[in-house]
Amino acid sequence: MIIHNATIITFDDENRIIENGAVRYAKDEITAVGDSADILTAYPDDERWDARGLVLMPGQICAHTHFYGAFARGMYIPGEPAQDFPEILAKLWWKLDRALDLDGVRSSAEVCLVDAIRNGTTTLFDHHASQTAIDGSLDVIAQAVEQSGLRAALCYEVTDRDGPDAAQAGIRENVRFMQQAQQAGGGRLAAAFGLHASLTLSDATLEACRAECDSRFHIHVAEHFADEYDSLAKSGQRVVQRLHDFGITGPESIMAHCIHIDAWEMALLRDTQTFVSHQPRSNMNNAVGAAAITQMLAGGMAVCLGNDGFSNDMFTEMKVADLLQKVTHSDPRYLGADKVVQMAVHNNRQLAARFFKKPVGLIAPGAYADLILLDYYPTTPLSAANLPWHILFGVSGSHVHSTICHGQTLMRNRALLTVDEAEITARSRSIAAQTWQRYWASFG
Repeated sequence: MIIHNATIITFDDENRIIENGAVRYAKDEITAVGDSADILTAYPDDERWDARGLVLMPGQICAHTHFYGAFARGMYIPGEPAQDFPEILAKLWWKLDRALDLDGVRSSAEVCLVDAIRNGTTTLFDHHASQTAIDGSLDVIAQAVEQSGLRAALCYEVTDRDGPDAAQAGIRENVRFMQQAQQAGGGRLAAAFGLHASLTLSDATLEACRAECDSRFHIHVAEHFADEYDSLAKSGQRVVQRLHDFGITGPESIMAHCIHIDAWEMALLRDTQTFVSHQPRSNMNNAVGAAAITQMLAGGMAVCLGNDGFSNDMFTEMKVADLLQKVTHSDPRYLGADKVVQMAVHNNRQLAARFFKKPVGLIAPGAYADLILLDYYPTTPLSAANLPWHILFGVSGSHVHSTICHGQTLMRNRALLTVDEAEITARSRSIAAQTWQRYWASFG
């Protein structure tokens, strides 16, 4: 296939813009990028897709999400509103994940995958919990991902909050799925070893997890002060140091949020090349504060962008990331569009490179053919120099016209080709209602 007559944003190291450009891909891989006339002449027999001037760019990457969070949309918490994040966890998320059965796990994943296709997010790092339906839960999500055609790295969040049997079940689910993914040998599915957070993990459970896995962990870190307080009480150390001593840091591990870490913890994450994922919309919603993203990036930390279960419109997440830094510090110089693109595009791409065999998140020969077309027609000049500001202040998920992942067209001209959205929506509405009944029953 050759997509031609496109304005190509390569998102390679130079952020090149190719006017009237073309991308050729075969099977799952991009094989040529350049001027339309040159590519069409070189491959005269290939199938052609005339982009008619649309913008062509790599599919977006989400560094941290929760598919099961789809079932929280529209849900209310009985009684008084939660007054802080620990109460939000106890009253909403932990009760919701206990209310999920495997049908709910599958259905909530399907809903999020449809949303991802529509918003041009082709690679997602999911962090799953369903405490009364642990065994096989990652398989159910994997099946939904395979059907959708998207790319994902999956894990199960191990926690002690429901006792030792559930903790051991979470460990087994991670180990089983990681072995399964390794045997499959790559493709669109990868695995990490999921952990909830330091505040719900004992030393014994961390030791058990580390005994089963020596890298590639995915865990929440210091999302609220409570995580730091708990770690100090348990170990006399702050969270990052405690996790580091158990071998949880490293160049394949993801630590989500990191809002309340101090400068020494930042240095430790930088020195161990641990990835940090930032989720500004979620942080604002939970009123947990704003991570020191500007300083982290300035210090050379590998900060990525996720959404924590919010919509998979990563363009919106980029905008909010920039605005949150500015308003928090009352300084318009904080972060900036160029640094947002560094985080959401280039750093997310480096994270994906740790999990998948071929490059993801750029348009270049040898990279996976993960591509999106946008009907964005800039009314001001577009160049490599001002591209980040167009992305932040011009582009949104609503501009996504077509989505391709692994060389397969998942949506063309906004028509979904791999999933039945109406069927998924109807099924979700029914299964969510059943899940909500179990959730409300848990309040007694």
